[in-house]
Amino acid sequence: MIQKAESNDLPVLAELACRLWPGHRAAEMEAEIWEILTRDDAAFFLAYEGKMPMGFAQCQLRYDYVEGTKSSPVGYLEGIYVVQEYRKQGTARELLAACESWAKEKGCAEFASDCELDNVQSLRFHLNVGF
Repeated sequence: MIQKAESNDLPVLAELACRLWPGHRAAEMEAEIWEILTRDDAAFFLAYEGKMPMGFAQCQLRYDYVEGTKSSPVGYLEGIYVVQEYRKQGTARELLAACESWAKEKGCAEFASDCELDNVQSLRFHLNVGF
C-alpha cells in the first residue's frame, strides 16, 4: 500500500531517509523532513506491507530549469528508497507512480530525476523506469 506521508509519519520517514542518505542523524533528518512536509510544493510517499514500512519517495516541484525538460514547474524525484528485502517487487515503481500522479495534480506536464553516474544501482533504477 502506498500512502502520502503526514506529520505523524516523521519518525518512519527519518529512519528510512537515514538509510538512503547515510551520515545524517535521525534528529537532523526529522527536522529537515518536517520542513519539507509543511510545504505545498513537496510530498513524501510511504510504501507499507501491512504495518511494515517498505520504502519511501520524496518529490517536489522545481521551478528552475531542469535539464531535459521544456516546461515549468516540473515534478522532480528527489529521492527514493526501498528496504533491501522488498526490492525487485515493484515497490519503487509504485512509489514513483504516486509521485508522478501528485505532480500531475499540481499541474506538471513533465516529471524528471537524476542520479550520480557512478551510482550504478540508482542509474539502473532510473533507466528501468524510463528516465
